[in-house]
Amino acid sequence: MKTIDLSSTSVRVLNQSLHGEVQDHEWRVTHPGGKHNLAVGINADVAVDIEGHAGYYCAGMNQQASVTVHGNVGVGVAENMMSGSVWVKGSASQAAGATAHGGLLVIEGDAGARCGISMKGVDIVVGGSIGHMSCFMGQAGRLVVCGDAGDALGDSLYEVRIYVKGTVQSLGSDCIEKEMRAEHLQELQELLNKAGLAHKAADFKRYGSARQLYNFKVDNASAY
Repeated sequence: MKTIDLSSTSVRVLNQSLHGEVQDHEWRVTHPGGKHNLAVGINADVAVDIEGHAGYYCAGMNQQASVTVHGNVGVGVAENMMSGSVWVKGSASQAAGATAHGGLLVIEGDAGARCGISMKGVDIVVGGSIGHMSCFMGQAGRLVVCGDAGDALGDSLYEVRIYVKGTVQSLGSDCIEKEMRAEHLQELQELLNKAGLAHKAADFKRYGSARQLYNFKVDNASAY
């Protein structure tokens, strides 16, 4: 296992070491100290353990790698992730998984506002609750919330499937509660199992798009 100590090594050196032809499969990052941009832009089948809290945009643009943060993370964790996985053992700040196209993001604690904003195919599983405007303009993927959701959940979303076990403070524009069919129960249980969370899919509700904002309606022209 390759170890990089950020108390004596720069973030630039860490990220450069994880780019290009990476020789070591397992990496250990010590004393992260809440630094920003840790383990960004990886495009290799490597496992990175960050032993402590991370700042903004941790594991952004991830491809193939498995990144685990043994602490909390700041704004934009796994932003624009394409594949692989990012696992946060603590809680996350705003915009977790923003614009992410693929892969799996697991947050064992809570996530702040705008979790999954403009998500484009990523799977996000949150063990706790999420803040307001989560999944705003979500286009594709699945968002699982084992706690509660804040105001305006799923505002202006497209085809994201949202599963919430707790209460939803309010739904955003064009977001409605939908029927939980057998296919949804199956995919939700698979996601919960992947995240190692002992919840039953039957205890969740599903939310999605009413598809009323897809096309311009001439009757609403006076509003523009």
